[in-house]
Amino acid sequence: MLDTAAEQMMVHKDFQAAFDTCDRGLESLDNVEQEDSRCAEFRARFCILGIQALAELNQWHSVLSWVLKQYEHQEEIPAKIMQMCILLYSKVGEPAVMQEAARVWLHCLSNSRVSGFGTVAELYLLHVLIPLGHTQEARQFIVGDVGKCTFTEDQRQTALDVVEEKEKQSLEPPVNPGCGPDSIAAQSVSTQGAVVHKLKAIIRFVYRKFLMCSSGTFPLQKVFLVVLLLYMVFVQMDPALPSSFMWISKLLQLLKQMWRTMFAPYHQTLTQVKEL
Repeated sequence: MLDTAAEQMMVHKDFQAAFDTCDRGLESLDNVEQEDSRCAEFRARFCILGIQALAELNQWHSVLSWVLKQYEHQEEIPAKIMQMCILLYSKVGEPAVMQEAARVWLHCLSNSRVSGFGTVAELYLLHVLIPLGHTQEARQFIVGDVGKCTFTEDQRQTALDVVEEKEKQSLEPPVNPGCGPDSIAAQSVSTQGAVVHKLKAIIRFVYRKFLMCSSGTFPLQKVFLVVLLLYMVFVQMDPALPSSFMWISKLLQLLKQMWRTMFAPYHQTLTQVKEL
């Protein structure tokens, strides 16, 4: 069943089938004598494949609860699985999920002698405590019993420096120039200016195409297409909003200018004819 689950995941990419196979494999282990030395090894392998399958299925939120169901006590979880869980929840931005489980696991005396204990301690510090901003707890963890028996003196000093840097960053006010009132007003004016500039360009384009149309060199269908595009622009703008008053005013000025440019010469000619 372990080989089948691995093949379903790696070859067929059928993650749901792989997880179901792991689940059945873990259930079958419940009927095996717990004294069997192979039982713990197979349980860990099924759990590792099952965690990967759940992650691929985007069901990471149920990983820890599923793992805890396979082990009666969380202190019994293998170090490799603890490492995977910490990294997974850190990757999805939920490091707090592993805080209690990792703390209990690390403070279990029997786990301090297993291979991979130091890696779990390092991941717990860098991917759980520090990202959560628990600098005081992180400092106590480094200089406490776990830190002393896990890290060298240089490693502890480096870890303390990292914690101190995190504290400095948390005390500094966030630098976000885009949140001030002046910057918001400037962004609004800039956005409005860009829209007005775009509208000017469109209207001038229409004006030029109308002149070309009068000489018979531009198809009338394209003029209607441009008008339709203008309509699509304006139906997205609510005239009742104060922010749109400036746009409408600019548009009226451009339309008046275009009208005078296009038809003023004809009115002047008609006036001169009447005077004659």
